[in-house]
Parts: sequence; structure tokens; C-alpha cells
Amino acid sequence: MSKQQMWKKGIWTCLLISALVLPTAVLSGCEKTGGSAKEQGQALQGAGKSEQEGQVPADPVMAKRSENSLQTTIKEVDGKEVVTNPEAMTVIVNKQRSLPDGYEPADLVEPNVLFSFDGPHEKRHMRKEAADALEKLFAGAKEDGIELRAVSGYRSYSRQKSIYENNVRTKGEEYASRVSAVPGTSEHQTGLTIDVSSPSVKNELEENFGDSSEGKWLAEHAADYGFVIRYPKDREDITGYVYEPWHIRYIGTDLAQDVAKSGMTLEEYFDEANIKL
Repeated sequence: MSKQQMWKKGIWTCLLISALVLPTAVLSGCEKTGGSAKEQGQALQGAGKSEQEGQVPADPVMAKRSENSLQTTIKEVDGKEVVTNPEAMTVIVNKQRSLPDGYEPADLVEPNVLFSFDGPHEKRHMRKEAADALEKLFAGAKEDGIELRAVSGYRSYSRQKSIYENNVRTKGEEYASRVSAVPGTSEHQTGLTIDVSSPSVKNELEENFGDSSEGKWLAEHAADYGFVIRYPKDREDITGYVYEPWHIRYIGTDLAQDVAKSGMTLEEYFDEANIKL
């Protein structure tokens, strides 16, 4: 073989080797780059996961307050402010917030507790969840040597209308508005409220119940069973009603205990101005 032929053969050999080696190198480089991207993606994903895990979870009580705030649970119907969550345990009904026309709870039952009267009556009823809680409250009171009586629970629109009109007729409209609700705006119609008294005060619904041992026990322990004293002393400017130590309202143990700690009325507690998420 001549020197020129040997030289050409050498050139072709080099070219062939280059053609085989270069793609492998390139592919190896791509795999390496791909591996780095994957690793970087995993690192970013891990960082995101760590960041999420590091977040403080939302306070469930505060979230519930926000979902049921006064501002988000109201709409105007025929010139009247009507609640949009009448079935909620957190519904707030007052002089400015009416129940929908014709509203009646679908799950009314009679709690197995002692009443201040005998015989059947609509006021022996409450919504199921509230009735169950009332039974536990009465049982807890009995264990502590406290004797309570249920006086008046659910009240229909028609019965509230009769009560309010009678108060207006006998005591005047100004006084009636401080002690009884215009029909459609009564908490009793929600089925979540009941008036409670004791034999020690002749089962009457008077302010002196608050000074009795039974009234003091109720104020101290109601929240343990999901109830609050709905119309506290010296808060008429906010609630619209005079002090009623006998009037308890069910909202659930988580919220009731938080309300008790806050010292707020339900109007204040569910006002967006006081809710910090």
C-alpha cells in the first residue's frame, strides 16, 4: 500500500471514530443535563412541599366565623333584610335580621328534660342537635346538684305574633320591643333557643334567676354544652333586648366556648370587623 493510500485510510478511520464517539458524548451530556433538571425539579418540589408544610393552618373556629359572618349571610327581600342561612347552627336573627317567610325547622324534637309545665305544646321542642345538647346540659347540672326546668323552646311565627301583639296592647310598643321580638325576627323560631329557669325562683323568667345558684351555674357552664347566654347584662344597645339570664342559644361547643372567652355578644362575634383570618 502506498503512503498516500495509508494516509487516506487513516483519515477515514478518524472520521468514522468521530462519527461514533461524538453522538455518544452528546447523548451522555443530554442525559446528564436531563438528570440535573430532574434533580432541580425534585428539589423545587421538595422546597414547595416544605413551604406548604411550614404554613400555619387556618383556625377552624375563625374560619367558621368568617363563613357565617353577619355581612355574608344576609340579603334584601322586599325591603327586608333576610338571613340566607336559616338552617345553620350559627344563624343570627335579631331586630335587623329576619327569618325567611314561612320558615319552620324540619328537625324539631322534644328533648328528654324536665319542663316547668305538663301537657303537649310546641314550646317543648327544639332542633335535634340543640335538643341533644340540652339533655347533656341538664344531666351535667343534675350531677352538680343544680335543678333546672325548661320553660319555652321553639315558637312558631303565629305564636310569636300573638305574644308580641299582646305585649304591645298591654305594655306599649316601646316596652314590647325591648322584651319580645317582632314576628319573624325571634330566635325562638329558629328552634335553637330555649328559656330555662328553676324551682328556686318558681320557674319564672325574671332577672333574679341570674342571681340564683342555678342561674350562676348556667352562666358558667352553658358554653361547655354549646350554649351561650344570648342577651347578656348591659348589652341592650347591641342585642336590642334587655338582660335575659334564662335565654340560652345553641351554637355548638367550639364556638360557644370561644364566645364565652371573648366576652362578645353574637352580633359582635360574627361581625367581620372582629374576625381576623
